[in-house]
Amino acid sequence: MNEVEQLTAQYGKNQKITDGNYDHSLAVKCVNGTFVGEKTENIISYKGIPFVGEQPVGKLRWKAPVDYTPDNSVYEAYHYGKASCQDKDLIPHQGEDCLYLNVWKAEDASAVKKPVMVWIHGGAFISGGANIELFDCTNLIKENPDIIAVALQYRLGVMGFLHLSHLSDGKDYPDAQNLGLLDQKMAFKWIHENIAAFGGDPDNVTIWGESAGAGSVTMQPLINGSQQYFKKVIAQSGAPSQTNSVEESIATTNDLMKALGCKTVADLMKVDARTLVDTAASAIALRVFPVRDGRILPLDPWEAYINGAAKDITFLQGCNKDEMNCFVADWTVEVFKAWAADRKTKKYAQLLTDEERAKIESFCKEGAVEDWDPDSRLFGHSWFIDGAIKMSECQTMGGGKSYTYFYRVESSNPIRKSAHFEEVPIVFAHPEQIEGRPYDETFSKTMRKMWVQFAKTGNPSLSAEISPDGKAKEWPLYDLKDKKVMVFDEFDIHTAKESEVKIVDWDRTYFLTKYYML
Repeated sequence: MNEVEQLTAQYGKNQKITDGNYDHSLAVKCVNGTFVGEKTENIISYKGIPFVGEQPVGKLRWKAPVDYTPDNSVYEAYHYGKASCQDKDLIPHQGEDCLYLNVWKAEDASAVKKPVMVWIHGGAFISGGANIELFDCTNLIKENPDIIAVALQYRLGVMGFLHLSHLSDGKDYPDAQNLGLLDQKMAFKWIHENIAAFGGDPDNVTIWGESAGAGSVTMQPLINGSQQYFKKVIAQSGAPSQTNSVEESIATTNDLMKALGCKTVADLMKVDARTLVDTAASAIALRVFPVRDGRILPLDPWEAYINGAAKDITFLQGCNKDEMNCFVADWTVEVFKAWAADRKTKKYAQLLTDEERAKIESFCKEGAVEDWDPDSRLFGHSWFIDGAIKMSECQTMGGGKSYTYFYRVESSNPIRKSAHFEEVPIVFAHPEQIEGRPYDETFSKTMRKMWVQFAKTGNPSLSAEISPDGKAKEWPLYDLKDKKVMVFDEFDIHTAKESEVKIVDWDRTYFLTKYYML
């Protein structure tokens, strides 16, 4: 038994059911098949549902997702589909055939169509998947049976965001640089056309993500035709700043080609996925992002928002106080310091003016305790914090609505503190996934309730009747004068002006957003 066969045996593979021997009460008829789920207590899950007509393998590598077609067959939906190709130590069950989604619903007799929350995972656009325990929505639905939850997968890294059209035989691959985003859009189309069969409301869909997932959900409103599939966006620590220019993406591809010894797309097609991903990890690490190509994504997403491109979409978005500290903790201090020094040499030294570099140096000197503090603070602002606030600014300027938050609950890890991703186990109701001490249960339920209330109504405010602590919490819209945000402290969730909590440094770091993924 080879490695692929071993993984299939371990994780399972959904099969076609031909003998009619299945629980018909757990079967849902969709356009592309009838899918039979599994019930745990009163929660029904449907795992590994394909949302494309053909998986992106073989001749379909680096091609736009293939639309699904009508199918009257019956299929198991018991097992997660493979995640996209990535570091094999992160998720064992992976492959190029990765375009699947999962659905969770409560078993009830409700005739009312339920709001739908669609999760897009993060992972720097090179890792992650919807087939991990943390993103199992059973607990979330147990606590909130009046919603439907969906988690989807998309092509990552060089399989989903590799610029190819500049190559001599690349004209047939015009979408390669943004395939992951097109995969997501195709999943939204499937959800829009099929979620009613699960009891969901196709006209009340919220797309929701963290990190690269948050970047994705803030890019989706700018993609032609995507807005018809959702009404609201929840973006946790991510923004359209997480993109590359065409020039950057071409340079990244060329460096990968050199490392592989390839000159054409035809050469690349002969390289197996594992070699592609492993070579990319060393040759172009953390350089693969969606591309502002002027075709799928606008050349200037900020300007698009300011011009009202998403004025009919309501946002809930924000950031964490110590975003970059998770990279310090996860990579080790020395590795992070080396990465930051290299990044500043290649990016900051070349792009910033003398005046801008002076502002950065002034910012970095302030309040440092550990030798890694300045760079962690700097990259936390340039990669996550300032972009999140700029999203609120631009969306508001464009006549749209944005509810904005600042999360500053600190973990028990002295390095991580209030780091990137720290809030994710809370909103998924997976306290066992939290490192160190548990968080206050009432606080955690309140944060989740605000997310769910936003998905239901477009307003995350809680009345006293539905607030877990029995106290009303009014969450004001972000505005350009007071810039009010909801501050998440563990024992005090409250509103404040941005100037009171000082989320961004408007003079010394905010300007970095114009450089995108600096």
